[in-house]
Amino acid sequence: MKPHIPSSTIRFALFAPLALAVQAFAQNPLPEIRVDDKSLVRNEHNSFAPVIEKVSPSVVTLDIKGRDRGLGSRENPMFDDPFFRRFFGIPEGEKRPKKEDKKPGRLESVGMGSGVIVSADGYIITNNHVVEAGEEIIVTLADGKTEYKAKKVGNDSGSDIAVIKIEAKDLKPVTFANSDTIKVGDVAIAIGNPFALRQTVTKGIISATGRNKTGIADFANFIQTDAAINPGNSGGALVDAEGRLIGINSAIFSQSGGNMGIGFAVPSNQARSVMEALIKHGKVQRGFLGIQMQDVDEKLAKSFNLPDQKGILVSEVVRGGGAEKGGIQTGDVIVAINGKKIEDMSVFRDSVAAMPPGTKVKLQIVRAGKSQDMELTLAERPTGGLAEATPAPAPANAPDVLDGVTVADIRENVRRQFGIPDNVQGAIVTDVEPDSACADAEIRAGDVIVDIDGKEVKSADDAVKLSEEVKAKKSVRLRVNTRGATRFVIVEEKKGR
Repeated sequence: MKPHIPSSTIRFALFAPLALAVQAFAQNPLPEIRVDDKSLVRNEHNSFAPVIEKVSPSVVTLDIKGRDRGLGSRENPMFDDPFFRRFFGIPEGEKRPKKEDKKPGRLESVGMGSGVIVSADGYIITNNHVVEAGEEIIVTLADGKTEYKAKKVGNDSGSDIAVIKIEAKDLKPVTFANSDTIKVGDVAIAIGNPFALRQTVTKGIISATGRNKTGIADFANFIQTDAAINPGNSGGALVDAEGRLIGINSAIFSQSGGNMGIGFAVPSNQARSVMEALIKHGKVQRGFLGIQMQDVDEKLAKSFNLPDQKGILVSEVVRGGGAEKGGIQTGDVIVAINGKKIEDMSVFRDSVAAMPPGTKVKLQIVRAGKSQDMELTLAERPTGGLAEATPAPAPANAPDVLDGVTVADIRENVRRQFGIPDNVQGAIVTDVEPDSACADAEIRAGDVIVDIDGKEVKSADDAVKLSEEVKAKKSVRLRVNTRGATRFVIVEEKKGR
């Protein structure tokens, strides 16, 4: 049996710890702290807020609608996954439609991106890959509330630039900078809408310029920056420390899907040039020389008796192009254009493409070891690329030539299977032994041998005959057409044989 305890004693016991805590707290006064609640006196050394305030009204959000049935589709079962919904900015409470509720021709949000206002009356520049598949484009201004439907003015996959237009007035356009004057180490600020997070700002520096072997677009010498660029930033602004546009954010290099400190932007000068062409003509007219080409390596320089590896080698002349009319021949090495030495094939191609059709250009070439000057007129670059093909099974019982290479005649069914242009004649490679010299030279099944050591190949028999003639040579030069593109290849005797 427990003794009786008066209720007053119980209340005292319950409140005693609280009283002690209050007493203890009273014995520990707050420390004196220093507070300065004045606003920061901002300048170019401690804040980019003034720059962001200047540029932000020029950056818009693009909601792209189409008939996609991929991961972004509301029909996809992942629509119900919370993380998926947050990633794609799908509002809470919006349900995935059932098949029986689906309406034919329904437009769905298939992606988001950014754009930059370039004129007060509603012209907006963005990336081609952002709007290319869109059937409806909704533009939301920086206030997050004002929306417009945009129409496409023009797009150019070669530079990954597109122009759209909204019917609006008194917008705040961006100011273009001269991107040719930027230098590695300059401050770069990216503004866009990554992951549907409107008006996100990241800062970094210019990491490199003239990046033209990115695989993003055919005719863009990209700016590289470490300012964070993520999905949704595409089409947004890359500005300098004064808030002037130096590039249109286009893509990131990433192994994880997120930012890894390598982002690419189309330089503002190029973006502006393409934009003006799209507005004026509805398309970009690029100069076209009419050749297929390749860089000169040590083996090719030796084979063509060149003093060094400078210039680009003409591996094919396109019929009817400016090069053919101007007298360029296969095997010529172009070392200068309009007096400027050629250091890189990509730079040469881009410089030609930057000139309008009809432009006369002066070329310095080396032919058979001798230098000569030529003048020709650029044509207009045709739309579309070279023919592509998927390797097909090799014909059986073909003759064995060129140290482990099997060839056959190009028959109509093979030409169709490999997408070989009608004007390409030669012997098609049907098999290459893995340990052969030709395998080391990257000759593959599906390639077409069009000449051997400068002598034309029109059939498999020609290839066999010519291979016998060069059998004693330790190095043989082939001209090979691969998926419609022609190149020279040096095949050397394998060591130890």
